[in-house]
Amino acid sequence: MGTVSRGFRGRRRPSAELPPGQYLVEDFPVLSAGPTPTIDLEAWELVITSETDEQRRWDWDGFRSLPSEQVTVDLHCVTHWSKLHTTWEGVSLDTLLEEVETSAGFALISSYGGYTTNLPLEDLTDHKAWIAFGYDGQELEPEHGGPARLLVPHLYLWKSAKWVRGIQLLDQDKPGFWESLGYHNYGDPWQEQRFWGD
Repeated sequence: MGTVSRGFRGRRRPSAELPPGQYLVEDFPVLSAGPTPTIDLEAWELVITSETDEQRRWDWDGFRSLPSEQVTVDLHCVTHWSKLHTTWEGVSLDTLLEEVETSAGFALISSYGGYTTNLPLEDLTDHKAWIAFGYDGQELEPEHGGPARLLVPHLYLWKSAKWVRGIQLLDQDKPGFWESLGYHNYGDPWQEQRFWGD
């Protein structure tokens, strides 16, 4: 058998497997449905409301005293960009829901500024979602959802609501902001669920 020409490496495998229709970015694009709200940490709170109207509340100090985790995840935006190996710090939804009694199957997330998004409750549990307050070793910048945002990396990024303030647990699904405007109700990037009908 002859020698292989110098520089020949055969067919290259992609450095990372991406969902269909996505391309890699190095920066972190900023896309929002409205202006970035100014949130005073003295007034910030996170409220989880069960389907029976029972509430759990945390102010900023109470929230930050909860056990947190560092996670490294890939992000996929519905506008076709993906950013790989992003490092976040946040509180798992498992921790936040630990003492909430519920038989709800769905959640409606609300944000400072009025944005909402909906998810099946099972997509927020079993270490699939966090309320993130840190990114890349720093406090989360306001344009990226700081002081705290939902992080649900296995779904398109619009499901990871910025500036999170509340989680309402529901017996029946209720579409959020983008879902009411024609975006897919679930948003799985591996299935290319960008819009209704996908």
